[in-house]
Amino acid sequence: MAEAAITLDNVTKILAGRQILKNISFAVEQGDIFGYLGPNGAGKTTTIRVILGLFPPNSGKAFILGKNVGCDDAREKVGFVLEADGLYDNMTAYENLGYYCQIYGMPSALKSKRIDEMLELVELSDRAGDNVSSYSKGMRQKLALARSMVHEPDLLIFDEPTAGVDPTGQIEVRQIILNLAQRGKTIFLSSHNLDEVQRICNRIALIDQGEIKLYGELEKLRRDMGRREVIIETGITTTEEARLLDGLVAELEALPYVTSCCKEAQKLRLQLDGRGDVSEIVAMLSQKSIGVEEVRKGEISLEEIYAKVTKGGE
Repeated sequence: MAEAAITLDNVTKILAGRQILKNISFAVEQGDIFGYLGPNGAGKTTTIRVILGLFPPNSGKAFILGKNVGCDDAREKVGFVLEADGLYDNMTAYENLGYYCQIYGMPSALKSKRIDEMLELVELSDRAGDNVSSYSKGMRQKLALARSMVHEPDLLIFDEPTAGVDPTGQIEVRQIILNLAQRGKTIFLSSHNLDEVQRICNRIALIDQGEIKLYGELEKLRRDMGRREVIIETGITTTEEARLLDGLVAELEALPYVTSCCKEAQKLRLQLDGRGDVSEIVAMLSQKSIGVEEVRKGEISLEEIYAKVTKGGE
């Protein structure tokens, strides 16, 4: 079995006498687009600094591809884009990438080819000779992504890569991230953009007040946490049937396992507890001569999951 791309094992970090990370543990598997979520001040940036080897843990262990994050061998396998993009305004895009090629010790014979490849990847080839000071925020972010990839790392860490970028730029940055994943890269994405995370991430961890409150495969978490909602599409067509359905709402809410019930046009939306018996509800509708066309579990959004967890809900 392949080593996890990132492993944090009971990591604690104390800064200025305050415990920022409280025994956090999670793993990012190779090939993941891993979303790391949490409110401001939750510990996301500190976690990233631990992963990058900038902050040694006070206790616990942190590994990149099985190697301690403090090792140079581990750092060489990582590319990153942090809040500051790390670009030099008085240099062209080509010169910026060339400088980072030198930092990473890339052979001169490969440097030009690699720069051209990265500029093409982020669709900036036509602006390669322009000073970065003339770039928009979205262009800067795309160049920063190219810079993070120039040494062909296995793991990429992106901290809010679409923050402050206009909607068109956000779409372009998301597509670059997806393209990188298709090239076999593992991506650790810290973001406040929950819609973005839901669109592109396969697994997530949610940190709040220095503790991991939720961790796992995103779609499984959505299925498990949304299981208590049931949507019933009825086949009502007449005013009389609609009145019957209105009257049935109160009866359904009186059932011991129904926590809420509301009618939306021809549809019933019910919240059930763990004892929920959908067949009994369908039988009640049938007894009232209300046809049922479809019964399905409701899907919970990442935004709803986030709100539940950070507000102390389930």
